[in-house]
Amino acid sequence: MEKLIARDLLKIKAVFFRPEEPFTWASGIKSPVYCDNRLTLTAPEVRNDIENGLASLIKENYPDAEVLMGTSTAGIAHAAITGHIMGLPMGYVRSGAKDHGRQNQIEGKLEPGQKVVVVEDLISTGGSVIEVVNVLRDAGAQVLGIASIFTYGMKKGIDRLAQAEVKNVSLTNFDVIAEVAAQEGYIKPEDVRRLIAFRNNPSDESWIGGNV
Repeated sequence: MEKLIARDLLKIKAVFFRPEEPFTWASGIKSPVYCDNRLTLTAPEVRNDIENGLASLIKENYPDAEVLMGTSTAGIAHAAITGHIMGLPMGYVRSGAKDHGRQNQIEGKLEPGQKVVVVEDLISTGGSVIEVVNVLRDAGAQVLGIASIFTYGMKKGIDRLAQAEVKNVSLTNFDVIAEVAAQEGYIKPEDVRRLIAFRNNPSDESWIGGNV
């Protein structure tokens, strides 16, 4: 499954490696990878793999799940489609409460005590998804964990999730995608070490130009 999803994401350039011409994040950090899992929604075959994969992941790891809650906005469609496959209700959590109407932050019906799985597209440092987990917990939900499409496996993200006492399971991860990218010619085999060096410490730019 990990390699299947890795191939899917690489094929549609939802995950795109460019170690020779790094992208610049909003934080100013240079990155060899660009991620946009929203592209999966416009690729039906890939989308099918992902939603069925998420359903299997949730059944295996969170068999008691009663409700799926997507993160806003990237996780909403995946939670909806996966919820449809599983026959489960879904909703989503806004990044902030509305300033009109009922001023909801959680959209969809959620009863206190219900067992919830959060559906996320991408986890890097974990900050945004943990905010969603906290909103759901404050509303009385029992958050079983997170199911995501892709995780970087960054130490900061792993540490934050552990501190928040929330489990994440992903369809694929940075290491697997880097390996598959090298095997299938998207990048050179010697680039894998550079990519892992970036993942291990994004603020250290010594990987640029092969200096690792």
